[in-house]
Amino acid sequence: MKKHFYILYVLLIGVVLPVLAQDVSLYQQFNGRYDYTAIGNTMNTVENGTLGPCTILTSSSSNLSLNSDQTIVAAYLYWAGTHTGDFNISLNNIDITAERTFSDAIDSDRVFFAAFADVTSIIIDQGNTEYTISNFDLTDVITPYCSTGTNFGGWAITVIYEDDNLPLNQLNVYDGLQSVPNNLSITLDNLNVLDNENAKIGFVAWEGDRFIAVNEQLTINGNVISNYPLNPANNAFNGTNSFTGATNLYNMDIDVYNIQNNIAIGDTSATIALTSGQDFVMINNIITVLNSQLPDATITIDDDIVSCGDTSIEIFYTVYNSNSTDVLPANTPIAFYAYGEFIGTSETTTDIPINGSESHSVYLNLPENSEPNITITVVVDDDGTMNGIVTETNENNNSAFSEIELQIIPEIVVLPHLVGCNEGFETASYNLYEALQALNLNEEDITFYLSLEDLENISHTISIPSDYNNIFNPETIYVRVERDPCYEIYQFNLTIENCPPYIPQGFSPNADTKNDWFNIQNLYDIFTNHELHIFNRYGDLIFVGNNEKPWDGSINRGLNNNGEIVPVGTYYYILNLNDPNYKPFVGWVYVNY
Repeated sequence: MKKHFYILYVLLIGVVLPVLAQDVSLYQQFNGRYDYTAIGNTMNTVENGTLGPCTILTSSSSNLSLNSDQTIVAAYLYWAGTHTGDFNISLNNIDITAERTFSDAIDSDRVFFAAFADVTSIIIDQGNTEYTISNFDLTDVITPYCSTGTNFGGWAITVIYEDDNLPLNQLNVYDGLQSVPNNLSITLDNLNVLDNENAKIGFVAWEGDRFIAVNEQLTINGNVISNYPLNPANNAFNGTNSFTGATNLYNMDIDVYNIQNNIAIGDTSATIALTSGQDFVMINNIITVLNSQLPDATITIDDDIVSCGDTSIEIFYTVYNSNSTDVLPANTPIAFYAYGEFIGTSETTTDIPINGSESHSVYLNLPENSEPNITITVVVDDDGTMNGIVTETNENNNSAFSEIELQIIPEIVVLPHLVGCNEGFETASYNLYEALQALNLNEEDITFYLSLEDLENISHTISIPSDYNNIFNPETIYVRVERDPCYEIYQFNLTIENCPPYIPQGFSPNADTKNDWFNIQNLYDIFTNHELHIFNRYGDLIFVGNNEKPWDGSINRGLNNNGEIVPVGTYYYILNLNDPNYKPFVGWVYVNY
């Protein structure tokens, strides 16, 4: 069980530190078939001390010799010395500038520095050869330090390499600058020791004196460790390099200790304690190599799909097991959060091998009141309560986040009515595009619907909007206009009015099916209460019609010729629409055969 969203730490306890010191903490971690070596040299010509010469070198050298099956993956240069710092030096005549710096002090008059640079590319390029640090010049600053025996300078290169013959190890590089005036205790968490064979711990330390051996001890889990005769149990900081066997690294140490008998299979933590009863010693670098087979789950958010006006989103993600020494098991839980609240879950589906990955997607329902911009956080190996079920090499790199922009649909814009002429039974023909003429839109971006639901689902689109006949009166039309990233909605009503009828000037009731009746357009089934009166040239009423009785040239009024067809001639009509919006229409119509 573990908490997420925290930075990996190394807990430092049991010591009051100078205000300038930087706590030793994890800098880099390597999981795989890795080990390391270290080279370096001092700038001192002899042990520092009140009786020694007040001189210091500006260059020194050391040889790197790796086996042919050892492949360099990283190389870190550390250098340190008296005073506030020389942060621009040379490595094999290549200019080096410090990428990180550290400081410590005994008191206000005696301050010290250390520096770091990643020199991986140089070491890979030059390989096994002699490496010389030059232009490292403390000559002008050491004089005040000589009388107290604290003038020193030196450098070390930590080289991490990969070797297929090695077991799967976890190699941790810790650095900082902390002094060991009495007791320094460091707890290394997040271990899972499966095999303690060849387990080791190494240091780069500065300012140790070979001839001061007052309670100088290194302990692991309470057990004193040593490399006798190179590093006696009571003189850990004595100017040696455990890798080369050198004993003349005045005022610096590059030491490594086998700890396989001091850490047990199944251990999940180790406590390192360093003591110095008299000598002022500064720890700059600690490296552990343990056979610790664990997965390391990390996750990225790769993409998302957001729909217009929808708080349901699809998140695409990838789970990795990159910096690991074991498979990440199937069914490792994944939790998703918005506004810090749990909103959904998923899980891995297969065992993910070392350096493997697995990609999936998940649908999440956001709170209905979500802001347009929302941060989605995803955490792998999280059961939804910020607790995990898998022990990993790094418990604090499980999360990722992404800023999601929801696609908010603008408010519906209501447009003026589109009016059509009644073509009968309160129906009309409309060109729906006419309602949008003032908006200057592209027709290819426009679709019309009879309901908002159809518009949102893009279903039942009106197929011929340029010639549409209404179903209801009035009828609401909804318009979807595609925009980036979302769409806009407009609506307008179709309404109907009774337009003025068109009265022809004549007709020919000769039964040839062409123009056989007095066809007054926009009249029948529109002005259903109209009355039509036809008079002959003598003023006699000869026909009365209505919506059910159009004039076909026959006579239905008067005593004579009832039912007969009128002769060729001009006839007078009065058309009363019985509509308050219109006065009666009067005029002449010519009948011919």
